[in-house]
Amino acid sequence: MMHRSIAFPSDLTPIMLSSDRNLRAVKVPTDWTPASWQTRPALQLPTYPDAQVLASVLEELHALPPLVTSWEITALKQQLAEAQEGKRFLLQGGDCAESFSDCSSEIISNRLKVLLQMSLVLVHGLRLPVIRVGRFAGQYAKPRSTDSETRGDITLPSYRGDMVNAPEFTTEARVPDPRRMIKAHARSAMTMNFVRSLIDGGFADLHHPEYWDLGWVGHSPLADEYHHMVGAIGDAVRFMETLSGAQVHNLNRVDFYTSHEALLLPYEEAQTRQVPRQWGWFNLSTHFPWIGMRTAELDGAHTEYFRGIRNPVAIKIGPSVTPEQLLKLIDVLNPDDEPGRLSFIHRMGAAHVAEKLPPLLDAVRRDGRRVLWICDPMHGNTESTSNGYKTRRFANIRSEIEQSFELHAAAGTRLGGVHLELTGEDVTECTGGARDLTDTDLERAYRSTVDPRLNYEQALETAMLIVRKHAQLAAPAPA
Repeated sequence: MMHRSIAFPSDLTPIMLSSDRNLRAVKVPTDWTPASWQTRPALQLPTYPDAQVLASVLEELHALPPLVTSWEITALKQQLAEAQEGKRFLLQGGDCAESFSDCSSEIISNRLKVLLQMSLVLVHGLRLPVIRVGRFAGQYAKPRSTDSETRGDITLPSYRGDMVNAPEFTTEARVPDPRRMIKAHARSAMTMNFVRSLIDGGFADLHHPEYWDLGWVGHSPLADEYHHMVGAIGDAVRFMETLSGAQVHNLNRVDFYTSHEALLLPYEEAQTRQVPRQWGWFNLSTHFPWIGMRTAELDGAHTEYFRGIRNPVAIKIGPSVTPEQLLKLIDVLNPDDEPGRLSFIHRMGAAHVAEKLPPLLDAVRRDGRRVLWICDPMHGNTESTSNGYKTRRFANIRSEIEQSFELHAAAGTRLGGVHLELTGEDVTECTGGARDLTDTDLERAYRSTVDPRLNYEQALETAMLIVRKHAQLAAPAPA
């Protein structure tokens, strides 16, 4: 394997670890600290008006308990390594941007129900274990295309998510407030506590998938197909338990992990810790942080921060990324080719994926580097309607997923997961899907403060189309 010189020469100390039952040498960068990102150009960060208040908040945040544990992180990394080998499939989904007001039991449980139902469809159809990762419990900061927003004669700072400022178009609301980081940590902790309690209490028990039903979709066009599938799985479980004379183990709970874009680096740094009986540094605000497309510069602050943490990490890549840039990012973020360490989330858009994705797949495959490829069919397909709504057409979302499966198959690589913005609420933000929502329907229940999300029906339909496309590609060619 050929290795290029990388952008960050460093004194590296070798450490032995076992990620996939084979000992591998992983070199810990000794020139890295949780604060070393501050020496690099930092994009998409707010300007706080009071440095003393910011410092005080970060000191308080550093003393708060972590939101996740190091052993959960290493367990996820092992599962992602198995997904890289085609032994698992990743389902990553949740809100485009969480809001403090949505930290409620109903919204959290509905979101969890959707992901559980989707994962059941995928397990049944793909015949693979599914890694369930929620885009929540920390997705409170969002990048923006401009630093300011103008309405009429008034220009104010852009809304950057509830962790930074408020969406109302007033001077007071739009001033970045560091104390919001403490509130974000508290809301994330409440969300994680409730999710863990639900799962540990039997909410995810495969013996009772009826717990996952959402009342408002009883008459969904997809309901019959889904319930037929649930019935078939229930019959299989009961048959196995009748034969064995005992309950089948591991059907009453599931592993569930969190993810968010690690955009607000002061917050991430304050939650980066060393832990007993483990080497290195962990970001304990989430299991699976990612770098957004706007902040993935090779010499940027976000890449520098991600270089040193032991979490599995992901990078969003769009149509402007070149093979050379991608290979250099691999050299920096995973120089030792650690299994499960690095994922690429490609978001090209249905109109561009056929042209832009294959050169990247070919470059990584030829270089022999181990990554998990994930399709984000949402962000490259955003458009605005004539009545002023941001939306995504389900036909384009479907097209990008199906094209991505085909392109990976042609390149000799593997699409190992999907990354979706979705909700369990009865929203009308994306057009098309099972009920064929139109632009006019957007006015009925458009609730997102940032990007449009799939509703329950559209999310479940997405899981079903993934299964069908996978089966189509796996079927033997006709003689």
